[in-house]
Amino acid sequence: MTLLPLAAALVLAAPAFAQLDLSGAWASIRNEDQMERGPGPDLVDFAGLPINDFARQWALAWDPDRLGLQEHQCQVHTAAYIHRGPLRLRIWEERDPQTQTIVAIHLYSSTYEQNRVVYMDGRPHPPEYAAHTWMGFSTGKWDGNVLTIHTTHLKQGWHRRNGLPSSDLITLDEHFIRHGDAFTHVSIVTDPVYLAEPLIKSEDYVVDENTGGNWLWPCEYVNELPGQPRDRVQSFLPGTNPFLKEFADKYGLTQQDVMGGPETMYPEYKRK
Repeated sequence: MTLLPLAAALVLAAPAFAQLDLSGAWASIRNEDQMERGPGPDLVDFAGLPINDFARQWALAWDPDRLGLQEHQCQVHTAAYIHRGPLRLRIWEERDPQTQTIVAIHLYSSTYEQNRVVYMDGRPHPPEYAAHTWMGFSTGKWDGNVLTIHTTHLKQGWHRRNGLPSSDLITLDEHFIRHGDAFTHVSIVTDPVYLAEPLIKSEDYVVDENTGGNWLWPCEYVNELPGQPRDRVQSFLPGTNPFLKEFADKYGLTQQDVMGGPETMYPEYKRK
């Protein structure tokens, strides 16, 4: 009988399933895919992305001046793409005041000032007809010391912000893997409309020592397209995209190389 209190104490003292605490301020490291995450990707550079013909056709019709329309100037990146930007990230836990179990994990992104809630209490996702938002509806669980998040109900956004769209039917699975003062974020996006295979990306973060600084994203609508009719949507008709060969010619690639598709993701394509 005397061993029971000791055993109970040891159980209570042990960390539950080796969970780690991701709470704190984090800064993104942008040396991976730097062009896409800083100055922006080249036009008609779809290489390495598992897009299908529908995404390719959509992107070739996309005019970058479309971002100058006022309704697009402050358009938010979805949770599936927002990590590609130069964001600062703050993470904190919400716990039940009585049991101290985790109810949710909150993420605040400085880019577009987005608040995201990841429910950890086992609640189900809403039905398909529920509202879709920029951050979607997220549930999470701990796989050992890896936080795994599943997200649905996202708005249409980008797979790459040079015109490659993501649909509002995507699902997003993420893994947050901490290593001391850094963590790796891995995302897997499945898109039944615009992707032929899942799209996998990763980013790294380090502890942000500058807990002050700027956490805001002021965005004001201005007239970026003077002289253009307000009701005109900038786009290119089939075969008229003036940037079609720009990226391929710049790097000495064939047009087929830059058009993307599942085969361009794999090392075997380089030998072709």
